[in-house]
Amino acid sequence: MALTPVENQTPGFVAAVAAASGAFFGLFVGTSQGSGLMGIVIGAALLAVLGFVFTSMTDKEKPIRWALLAVFIVIGFVLAGLPAAVVGGLFGWFAGWFIFWLATSRYRSRLAPYLTSGQVLWHFTFRVICGAIFVFLITPILVVMPLSFNSQDFFTFTPEMLRFDPEGYSLKHYRDFFSNQDWQNALWNSVRIAPMATLLSVSFGTLAAIGLSQPHVPFRRAIMAILISPMIVPLIISAAGMYFFYSRLGLQGTYFGVVLAHAVLGIPFVIITVTATLVGFDRSLTRAAANMGADPVTTFFRIQMPLILPGVISGGLFAFITSFDEVVVVLFVGSAGQKTLPWQMFIGLREQISPTILAVATILVAISIALLATLELLRRRSERLRGMSPS
Repeated sequence: MALTPVENQTPGFVAAVAAASGAFFGLFVGTSQGSGLMGIVIGAALLAVLGFVFTSMTDKEKPIRWALLAVFIVIGFVLAGLPAAVVGGLFGWFAGWFIFWLATSRYRSRLAPYLTSGQVLWHFTFRVICGAIFVFLITPILVVMPLSFNSQDFFTFTPEMLRFDPEGYSLKHYRDFFSNQDWQNALWNSVRIAPMATLLSVSFGTLAAIGLSQPHVPFRRAIMAILISPMIVPLIISAAGMYFFYSRLGLQGTYFGVVLAHAVLGIPFVIITVTATLVGFDRSLTRAAANMGADPVTTFFRIQMPLILPGVISGGLFAFITSFDEVVVVLFVGSAGQKTLPWQMFIGLREQISPTILAVATILVAISIALLATLELLRRRSERLRGMSPS
């Protein structure tokens, strides 16, 4: 249901805003073709003309949008084949939707009626900025994933891949990862190290968070700052410090030394997530358990732990990701016997430029996505348990 009565916009307004969006997209297309300025000019002029013409034809929105989609697909296919047809289809769909979204003032339908034009502009500008940041952050990941299926030993898109030729794609790099002994040893080391580091991080981090959440603990702010300092101090400095300290203790180059180092890096994540969960914890529950005769250990496992479990698991997942993806500390503290998956990837980039790295990176991205989805589910469950979310 619309919050604000809307009416159609003028052709000049639609043309101006459409030109700005066309210039934005034209910059990327033109840059890829060697001329960013030309892309800006063509993109702005094209969408400005379309916006000006179609503003007065809102009663024919659906057929015009389908026509734009078809025209851009055909133009893209004629100019550069199937890949350009896909890009042209996406651009044609966006152009048709965006122009009529502006022309019919649908952009104001769900905004409060008292907002000024400047506030409406900032409302959408802020979202465009956030979207652009997201695109720049996610694009390198999206580029790596299709490259991992390259049938050639190249770190670039081959002509066959750009034509969507099936011969340009292969699972050879994935087969190399699962059959190469060096990669499998590195994977096994990561699987051995990360869970143990996570277990230590969760154990010490949870206890530290519970203790520091008590108001009577002296110097708790200073202690908290020290415990989360591995997140703040540059990793290379922490790694160098661990190397000299562990060398004195005989832990450098040992399995336990690497596990302990990764646990130190994971503890801050556990402390932060568990502390955030304890903010909404009702302490009268623990006092009631004590009045009923429960000892502190029973109270913790039967009362406190079930309620803070989402935060504990979230911190554990962050600690696991930190350990599984870490390479700098293990280079200083570990030895050839503790060569982890990120370490093997680093070697592949530095010494032999192995395309198998792309397959490994894709697998790690898939694991990270699964863990982040789990974190989101745990966050929602935690909110429901604390009464912060109705569903």
